[in-house]
Formats: sequence, structure tokens, C-alpha cells
Amino acid sequence: MPVDHYVAWWNLENLFDEENAPPSRRSEKVLRAIGNDIAGWTPELRDRKAQQLASVIAQMNGGAGPDLLGVCEVENRFVLELLVAEIEARIPGRSYTIAHADTDDARGIDVAFLYDGTRFELPPDETFFHVVMRRNATREIVQVNLRTVLGGRTWAVFGNHWPSRSGGQHESAGYRHIAGETLGYFHERVLEVHGPETPMLAMGDFNDEPFDTSLVIHAVGVRQRNRLLNATTPRLWNLSWPIAGTPDGTFYFNNEPNVLDQFLVNRNLADDASPIRVRPETVEILRFPGMTASGDYPKPVPFGGMGDPVDEDGFSDHFPIGVIVTEDD
Repeated sequence: MPVDHYVAWWNLENLFDEENAPPSRRSEKVLRAIGNDIAGWTPELRDRKAQQLASVIAQMNGGAGPDLLGVCEVENRFVLELLVAEIEARIPGRSYTIAHADTDDARGIDVAFLYDGTRFELPPDETFFHVVMRRNATREIVQVNLRTVLGGRTWAVFGNHWPSRSGGQHESAGYRHIAGETLGYFHERVLEVHGPETPMLAMGDFNDEPFDTSLVIHAVGVRQRNRLLNATTPRLWNLSWPIAGTPDGTFYFNNEPNVLDQFLVNRNLADDASPIRVRPETVEILRFPGMTASGDYPKPVPFGGMGDPVDEDGFSDHFPIGVIVTEDD
């Protein structure tokens, strides 16, 4: 019988360790970069934020939690372990494995994956960090080549947190163009190394919308499935286009909705005849009770911190997104 894998992505909005974290958990370089912002961030606030995030993650997939979750804006493995403990306390029987390594981002924020070890295995030499350079910081695209337990299939998954729009959307666009080229290049490498039938999923906070140049031209993202299936060169089908045509968003700036958090898949996940395939109709922005601000603009309720006011009943400044991938036995 086919099995459904529930996949989710969430920008956790500065899930940082406490202000006085030991040097083993925070480098001197990161401390210099965030020292002023992290002031007043107590262990109690850190733990409360982890609890709030876990309360949402545990509601995903009908209360069963995600089978695979990509996250960004986490400082270190320690806070990920706190988060996992809080999730597992809410979902008896779930056990998550962490795929993470510290990156060179100037603020120390990383991309990571949590996955259910009964569903996926990650060989020790199949995690890669692809650096996206800019003058004053770096961001990394994290690639994991998972092996499904059900069918023993290699499944390449890319977690993305592309350079931000700070300094201006257009002024910073070139950095996201580089990120798009980087993603496109390593998609092609996956097909070369693991075979042309290898399924690939890219998810993340791209800091651009589906129609922006970085995703359409540089990552070679398309709006129509047939443009992907009929292409003679590798492309990616952006599953988040339908959301971009609605009044909803995953992130709000000046009360304007933006679809910055997206899923993209290659031909081998888009084809209905593939043994592992995405169900595009299941893509959703996840909003559980308490996550959405009251008033005219249904934006996320952030937890805050890092220089912003703290709301201990908040969560993140991004909504999570989810999708179902079906695998044949």
C-alpha cells in the first residue's frame, strides 16, 4: 500500500540560545554580531519559545506531527534538541532525528531538518552545505539525500534560507539570484550523481516570491506542471504559485502578504506515474488557533525577541507550510 509522507517547512524566527550561552554553543564571532540584540534573552524565554513552536508542530498532519520538517533561523543544535524534546512530549510514539551543522551565517542562524527515523534514513556522507556568498554575510542551502525506509529510494531534499531583503528588495536581489543559481546547479548534480530518476524537493524561506527573477530565471522554476514534464533540461515546478494568487501569505511586511515560504519539486516528484510523487493539491499555509493576529490583516503572531518586544503567547513571524508526498511500496 502507498504511504503518505507529511512534509513541512517553518522559519522559526530567531530560535536562539540564552544570552549567556557557553562558548561551546556560541562562537565569539556570533556573540559580537548579536550581543546587543540577545540581551535579556533568558533561559525561560528560550524555553517558552520552544514550547510555543512545538505546540504548533505537534498539530501538523492531523495531530500526528510531520514526517519531515525543514526549519531555519535556529542558532545551534542545543535549541533544536530542546525543540525536539518538546515536540516528542506532545506526540507519543514519535522520535525525530536532527540533521544540522553550524553554518557561517553572520548572525549564526542555521537551516536544519527533523525527520522520523522510521520513515527516512540519512547516510553519514549524504549531507551537504552549499554556501551562498555576499560581502557581509553568508547563507547556506542545506542538502540531505535521504533514503526512504519503505522503498529504499534516494530522495534529495534542499532546505533554503536565501539572503534577506535588508537594504532594499531590489538592491539585495543579486544575492538571491546567486542563491537560485546555486540551487539549480546542485539539482543538476543530484541527477548526475544519483541518476536522472532521482526525486528532488526544495523548500524554504526564499525571501522572494514565486514570480521573482531568482526563482523563475535562476532556479529555473515554472508555474505549470506541463512546462516541467515537457522540458528537455532540469527545471523545478513551484507548488506555491496558487497561493501567490490569493490574498494570503506566509509573511507580512507593512500588512502586505508575501509568499516567501515555498515548495518546489522536480519532474520525478511531479509525475503522477512516479513511485514517489507530490500531491500538489495538499499544499497549505498552516494556521492553527492562536497563530493569527486579530484585526484586518491575518498575519502571524510573532514571539519577538532579538531587539523586538516579546509576546510569550506568540510563535513566529512566518506561517509554516505543509504538503503530502506519496510513496509506493
